[in-house]
Amino acid sequence: MSQNDLLFLVLIAIGLASLTIVAIRLIKPHRKDNAGEWYEGPWEDDDRPRRPRR
Repeated sequence: MSQNDLLFLVLIAIGLASLTIVAIRLIKPHRKDNAGEWYEGPWEDDDRPRRPRR
């Protein structure tokens, strides 16, 4: 196996992994539960009760 063949196989593997990640992100439903993002601190709260994220 030459170096060009190995490079070709690595590029195909990277491309397949990227396509898989994109497909999972599009298929997986994005939940909107208004619980906020992970970086929101208490300074961004509107005195609403928080519950643990699932």
